[in-house]
Amino acid sequence: MSKYSAITTPEEIPTRFAEGWNERDADKIAAIFDQDADFINVVGIWWENRDDIRTAHDYGLRVIFNDSNLRVGRVKVKYPAESVAVVHARMLLSGQSNVAGQSPQNRQTLFIFVAHKTKSGWSCVSAQNTDIVPGKETNANIDGSLESVDYRGQY
Repeated sequence: MSKYSAITTPEEIPTRFAEGWNERDADKIAAIFDQDADFINVVGIWWENRDDIRTAHDYGLRVIFNDSNLRVGRVKVKYPAESVAVVHARMLLSGQSNVAGQSPQNRQTLFIFVAHKTKSGWSCVSAQNTDIVPGKETNANIDGSLESVDYRGQY
């Protein structure tokens, strides 16, 4: 039995994730997920179970995001089946830790949570977090460096 309350609707999932983030509670984040859940972060790191999701977020919340704030924006839910939900959520991340002497700016991300209804509430089987890069269409590997690019107007 989890010490966290059951998730009663899929719409609660992004809010629960942000609460865990802002409380620096990797266990609260992990409790959203099935034991064998998948999570893909913004740079494509793929965790394939709840323990690895918890461990990765614990590290991130202590080192990379220790003074950050995650705010939920627009949430949209689709039900491909009565007991399955796809949750899209825009989020705003602020306060990321300095890196290489630079202070990162706010980032907008788009989360996708795939959830299913269980006896005890809703639980995630998979999640992916993608950075939103305004004004860009795709990424390109330019001389070994991944850059967000825009092809519009070139052809």
